[in-house]
Amino acid sequence: MKHFTGKGIYGAIAIGEISVFKRHDIKVKRIKIDNPEKELDRLEKAKETALSQLEEIYNKALVEVGEANAQVFEVHKMMLEDEDYSDAISEMIKTQSVNAEYAVATTGDNFAEMFATMDDSYMQARAIDVRDISNRLINCLAGNKSSGRGAGPRPGLIICADDLAPSETVSLDKDSVSAFVTAYGSSNSHTAILARNMNIPAIIGVGKDFLDGVKDGDIAIADGFTGTLIINPDQVTLKDYRQRQEAEAEKKELLQKLKGKENITLDGTEINIYANIGNVENIGSVLLNDAGGIGLFRSEFLYLENKDHPTEAQQFNVYKKILESMGGKKVIIRTLDIGADKQAPYFNLEKEENPALGLRAIRICLTRPEIFKTQLRALYRASAYGNLGIMFPMITSVSEVEEILNICQEVKSQLSSENLPYSDKTEIGIMIETPAAAIISDKLAPLVDFFSVGTNDLIQYTLACDRQNPHIDQFCDTHHEAILRLIEMSAKNAHANDAWIGICGELAADTTLTETFLRMGIDELSVSPGFVLKVREKVREINLGK
Repeated sequence: MKHFTGKGIYGAIAIGEISVFKRHDIKVKRIKIDNPEKELDRLEKAKETALSQLEEIYNKALVEVGEANAQVFEVHKMMLEDEDYSDAISEMIKTQSVNAEYAVATTGDNFAEMFATMDDSYMQARAIDVRDISNRLINCLAGNKSSGRGAGPRPGLIICADDLAPSETVSLDKDSVSAFVTAYGSSNSHTAILARNMNIPAIIGVGKDFLDGVKDGDIAIADGFTGTLIINPDQVTLKDYRQRQEAEAEKKELLQKLKGKENITLDGTEINIYANIGNVENIGSVLLNDAGGIGLFRSEFLYLENKDHPTEAQQFNVYKKILESMGGKKVIIRTLDIGADKQAPYFNLEKEENPALGLRAIRICLTRPEIFKTQLRALYRASAYGNLGIMFPMITSVSEVEEILNICQEVKSQLSSENLPYSDKTEIGIMIETPAAAIISDKLAPLVDFFSVGTNDLIQYTLACDRQNPHIDQFCDTHHEAILRLIEMSAKNAHANDAWIGICGELAADTTLTETFLRMGIDELSVSPGFVLKVREKVREINLGK
């Protein structure tokens, strides 16, 4: 019996056979070619296949992990079509008369190395993406047309790998795979987030030597709670973990009985539990999991899915459908949050040395007011069909909010003059996701109806930790006192000015903090649909009177 320890990503237990993950790696050789045009044609066909595969993976991810987490594959598609990347490959084929596989491999290595050596940790993380799309393209050139890498026909497999790219994670067959374990990785990486949302027990960062200690067919236990991997357990250990596994299954069944129950503590304190989504198609999961409303609809995906700016009519129809489908329940729609890792080519944004701190979100809206006004017109028109809240991201100053309010008033005046109906009850809110917003929340609260804390960015900006960078994972303390103080400060200032406050980042689903948030006075928690009942269960166990 062998033990390995890493970091547990999703709290669950898996028992099954080991399957060592094998990639379709191809040894690329430099081959002199006589017809560059023919090779370029091969490249274009391979690119079409790769794009088709990514679209298939994206659609699979939509169903399993939701729009927000599926977006990484839209980014991969954009990178595959990036002019600099494509031109470098084509030029190498034409000028050096080499085969497409060699040109792709060399360009991929060059770009990955370029990203990896940048000072900005976000750009360093893009090295993994470049390697992923380059490997996919090489496999397509070699005629391997499988968009994913299945785990085989046997159920209950525990996949062991050095690391998994996001596309490899989503491509795992959930009917066959019960868990995965990797030597490397960050708990805040795309892969880890995908695992949590796919409800797959996962252990990462076990160490480079662990693969030498496992082989196909070994019986293993993957404990996602403690981050422990046990190889070939004895009968006593196996029996113990089977009992734990059965207890977890019973607990999941009990969760289903919480549907229709109130989100109320033992002492009578009520809280709203809403859901985060990014597409109309996700509304079914919101209703299925009995969420009280939508606390975050990510409108930027309307822009990322389009080849040009979505029209007012396009946006209006989507927002109207969401509001009508929710039958009067609260729907909070965030205005577009383009920039950083979410790029739409037709915005023609300049490349930035540090995009996470650059022109993104509300900064784009305020510097391109016509785009902003088009979205606001669609939102206000849709407000006549339900209970709408409009939320603005990346706020750092009072002047930004004042300018936003002036534009909102201008849009409402235009709609009135055109005899287009809208709701005067539409709430206005801002995201608290920068330390600046939290610190001046006493100045911001009188201007709005609500705050929503975006903990993912708040953690990143407060701790100066890129959550995609595995090398600083040990420094990215999501429970850091500074983070909790900023949230508590924002809650006090919201309530002092008759505003309510919610949390829509990943910490909202962290049930170890639920009581802390309730004691701070948080009014609403917005989580992925699959976490609604878990948070409700926790809320109903808390007694704030003690």
